[in-house]
Amino acid sequence: MAESDDPEQNPEARMPDASARDRKRRRATPDAAFDVWLHRGLHAMFDEVAQEPIPEELIRLIEADRRK
Repeated sequence: MAESDDPEQNPEARMPDASARDRKRRRATPDAAFDVWLHRGLHAMFDEVAQEPIPEELIRLIEADRRK
């Protein structure tokens, strides 16, 4: 291995080239768009339910399990 290719001697050897970074960004974009869509959809469907009070029976069951 040439000295300039050694990551310890040349930190730039560890850095991906611009085209590799661009490919990574393009792959991540659809995932990010899906994550936003999913996040918004789940909030639209479940925010109202999540705001409801927790039933007393469920609280009692959780507390009983904690004491075990």
